[in-house]
Amino acid sequence: MKKALLLLLIWNFNLNAQDTPFNCDYNAYLFQYNDVYAIDLASGNSYTVATDVTEGNINAAAYNPADGFIWGSLSTPSKSIVRIGKDFNTTVFYVDELPTSGRYVGDISATGIYYLKGGGTTYYAINLDPTSANYGKHIATLSLSKSISNHDWAFNAVDGKLYTVEKKTNILYRINAETGAMQSLGEVPILSGLNYTYGAVYFDASGRFYVSANQTGTIYVIQNVQDLDGVNTMESNLFAFGPSSSQNDGARCPTAPVPQEDCSNGIDDDGDGLVDCEDPSCSGYAACPVIAAPTSTANSGGLESNNRLSDKINKRNFNRSKNNYKFDVQKAKKFSKTSHYGKKSKKAGIQLADFIPLDILNEDNVIDSSPKDLLNITNATDLYSVDYIRQGEAVASVLLLKTDKGVYEHTKHICDRLLGAQLISVSTIEISEQRFIKSLIRNVDGSLEFVLSFSAKTTNNDTGFGIESHWNLDKYESNVPFYNFQIWSNSLDDLLRLGEEVIQLLDVQKPISSYNNSEPPTVFVRKGKYHNGKLELQIINTNRTSNIVFDGGLRATETEGVEQVSSSIDLNGNYISNIEVDAGNLFDIGFRIGNGIQTPDDLFMSDGPWGVDDAAPSTTITSYTIETNDEQFNDDEYAVERNIELVAKTSEYVAAYRALTPKFNPIDFSDYKSFQLKAKGTGKLIIRLVKKGISNWESQYKASIKLTENLKEYSIPFSEFTSITGTPITLNDITSVVFTMLAESGEVETKEMTLQQLRFSKNTTLSVETYNENKVLEHTFANPNPMALSTNIHFTALESHKASLKLYNQLGALVKQVDFEVTQGENKIKLGRQGLSSGLYFCKIEGKTKDYRSVKLLIK
Repeated sequence: MKKALLLLLIWNFNLNAQDTPFNCDYNAYLFQYNDVYAIDLASGNSYTVATDVTEGNINAAAYNPADGFIWGSLSTPSKSIVRIGKDFNTTVFYVDELPTSGRYVGDISATGIYYLKGGGTTYYAINLDPTSANYGKHIATLSLSKSISNHDWAFNAVDGKLYTVEKKTNILYRINAETGAMQSLGEVPILSGLNYTYGAVYFDASGRFYVSANQTGTIYVIQNVQDLDGVNTMESNLFAFGPSSSQNDGARCPTAPVPQEDCSNGIDDDGDGLVDCEDPSCSGYAACPVIAAPTSTANSGGLESNNRLSDKINKRNFNRSKNNYKFDVQKAKKFSKTSHYGKKSKKAGIQLADFIPLDILNEDNVIDSSPKDLLNITNATDLYSVDYIRQGEAVASVLLLKTDKGVYEHTKHICDRLLGAQLISVSTIEISEQRFIKSLIRNVDGSLEFVLSFSAKTTNNDTGFGIESHWNLDKYESNVPFYNFQIWSNSLDDLLRLGEEVIQLLDVQKPISSYNNSEPPTVFVRKGKYHNGKLELQIINTNRTSNIVFDGGLRATETEGVEQVSSSIDLNGNYISNIEVDAGNLFDIGFRIGNGIQTPDDLFMSDGPWGVDDAAPSTTITSYTIETNDEQFNDDEYAVERNIELVAKTSEYVAAYRALTPKFNPIDFSDYKSFQLKAKGTGKLIIRLVKKGISNWESQYKASIKLTENLKEYSIPFSEFTSITGTPITLNDITSVVFTMLAESGEVETKEMTLQQLRFSKNTTLSVETYNENKVLEHTFANPNPMALSTNIHFTALESHKASLKLYNQLGALVKQVDFEVTQGENKIKLGRQGLSSGLYFCKIEGKTKDYRSVKLLIK
């Protein structure tokens, strides 16, 4: 029998003699069961490179410097090892001296000696030097000087020693592979307090030791381990966020470098698209903060990815902004553990609070942060959320929403990437031996959150729970009730603890009978923005896909239907691609990118919305239309896109509002000088600039203009916006602009407003000419300019009417006004100096039906 097996192995070896070696490429390879993943240590991103490469499961994987192949230990056939080529063809070797099972720790020395170990102290040496007469043979059985619980080890090419980290103690050991002598180098600081299995470890050419935690996928780095003596300081840090794994092992050429981020030079040194402090590997280095910033409260969560509900969502956000709603952590109700915690509900049935974890994060307290206003505008029928507070800051949140017909329609990762946030990484986390998708999001304010989402449905005639976790909402079972969990934390370790406890609490109420989880996307949008009809996207392509398809549905305005768009995008196999998609004018867009094989990426983007405040009981909207703006804006203007027409009947008021961002986040307009628009309508229009920092609505800054039945251009210097507080306006935190018309008579009146081409301008003069039936024949100009004692303002009019010449200084203050009659044809108005000081001024002619182009005037 042995002879036959030997002949089979020789035949197999000859058949695959031309297999291609890896020859020290830069990838780290993660083996799980008999599948292989390539990992970019710099970014943590991974992708599948081969599946089912052997009949048995592979463990103790190692790169062999002597032949350039990767080797591993097989579960089947018994007592066998396997050689793996770059094409993932395999050759199996039988080694009679090996135990039948439990071989999960292994690496290969520079001379080709494979050191293979299971539990306990015993390990085995196998010669894998293809030039040796003992090639493929067992050469020694050895024993470690101490028994430790470790799950992988690796050779450092700098000193030729083996290194490993022990589970639970997190102690780093140096091992002489030839003798089994061990040296404790102390606890790894970055791993202190953790209890993970480190099933995949790697080295780079400089002697940096990379340690991957199975459960979270976090990759840690220990610097220059060859210089450690057990007494000097050990430098360690988190490095990247990779995939979780089990039944796994890692292999990498130890003389291949790993790109490192400098953290302070403003350059993406390691090629992962993240610069300096954006890169997780810079956490705690240079001026970069440690990743542990406060998280966002669950009270503001739950509205990320749906255009069907946009009107209701926008009104909810406007009401919060108008009333300056702020969730007060100090006044929030505390959520405390009861004697029923972790026990099956009996009398009252399952309550949402039964699934909320407590006392597992070392939190100071837990507060009820439930955003109850989601119940009226989403498909949630019940909800409960909590924030976990430590030292006065929220460090984690759980948002639980119950739905009756399908999964909850909003997920935290889908939006915000097109509004200033970034998806730093997306991979997996292991809970109850199941892989769930986790993502790391950098919010608009710079804070970092690790995010986990999944849903539970009843199964087996309501006796059990089935768990589903998908990146794409359409993967969930439709038309069934779900308990939907959105969990986020500033710590990946805390995220794992919360996820594990939620699964345990679910299992207490109904045994979990099934899991249906998807893989994360391998091609995803890290960040993007919409500008002037273009979607600018940064795409991360972890598996070097050549082409992807862009499919989307967009709405040009809030009141128009969805238009389907599709295009092919060539990524050329690049890891990072900055591409531009011609989307035209749009209000919102939902789209998907993918290669048709792996999990696609879904995104949703909405511009700041228009909306109507018709809260007054007597107000009835009779006509409301939003149209695209086809005119171009100047580079020094911040466009408030889309035009609005509103007709209403009211005896009180009606208002239209335009949020500058979808979530009413503030924008800094400190460098701008005026608000400009074209408008017509009935009577006085009050324009409010809503500041986030002002809590009293009546204290917001406002100005007014008189509308006429014909479109006119208006330029309102910010100096004209006043508040009852009497203090000058500061423009550092504007969230929205509100346009209000009052029925000043107290009787029912018809109010109309047409607002076009709204923009914040860095100029106090009008910068856009109106080309319509009242078009001027020549540009307005001053002669002489500069002036000494006087000048003449020249312009041409199409009809006679009354007008005013207004002179503004550089601060936007009106310093002189001359009223006169305009005649059809050429006009000339003399302007005298009369006490005006030297400097730059702006001349503006305002007519009954036309505001003429402003003129800059320099006085000597």
